[in-house]
Amino acid sequence: MGTIICVGLGPGDPDLMSRKAARLIEGGQHVAYFRKAGQLGQARRIVEGMLHPDVTEYPMEYPVTTEIAFACVDYNDLLASFYDDWADRLCQMAQKHDVIVLCEGDPFLYGSFIHLHARLQGRCPVEVVPGIPGMTGCWHATGQPITCGDDVLAVLPGTLSETALVHHMRQADALVIMKTGRNLPKIRRALAQTGLLERAWLIERGTMPNQRVIRLEEAAEQDCPYFAIVLVHGNGRRPERRQQVEAMAGATDIDGTQP
Repeated sequence: MGTIICVGLGPGDPDLMSRKAARLIEGGQHVAYFRKAGQLGQARRIVEGMLHPDVTEYPMEYPVTTEIAFACVDYNDLLASFYDDWADRLCQMAQKHDVIVLCEGDPFLYGSFIHLHARLQGRCPVEVVPGIPGMTGCWHATGQPITCGDDVLAVLPGTLSETALVHHMRQADALVIMKTGRNLPKIRRALAQTGLLERAWLIERGTMPNQRVIRLEEAAEQDCPYFAIVLVHGNGRRPERRQQVEAMAGATDIDGTQP
């Protein structure tokens, strides 16, 4: 009986991968990874030149790749069927040998492997190797600390509604906004509503050779890269901010209703 081992690859630069991850990848005889149909895939690109000469590769090609609202039934049905199928196939492979599954960033932080992990429980041995989250590489690319003192950091998926984005932005001092893509115009509007747009950064392909770091205000309106994160840095200890947040919390419940 083998083990399915999901390996966190880190933010994109292979040198930021853990020694354990590199060792497993270099010795793996069976390696699976997610990708868009017809493309090499970001995870596979990161490990280029690292794979064993006799490796067998298993590209797991998404049926759809656009990040849209979780409530979209057709989108979620397609992905659920995709994850069901690959969980079955990986489990069958693990009957005979170990299978390495590649995952950008850290697998347990918005990683696609999470959906396979849930489906594999109790069926075969599963191991997850942590990786440096992509957001960490992105905020280091700006050359500034993301938080300081008692800053509150919020990590938001860009797939949230504009109302929800505004709500959470107002509760935090520093922001990481993931899953940008086609959601970027909505994210811009939410940042503008909260007065944070001028402090926001867009980091595309952080730590990779084609990395781009730009003020979000300077990015073109139609510029919606998939491998990108929006950041707003914290400002450290700000008593007036604490008083403002506490006053808002006292006046309004988390769901937006009056107490």
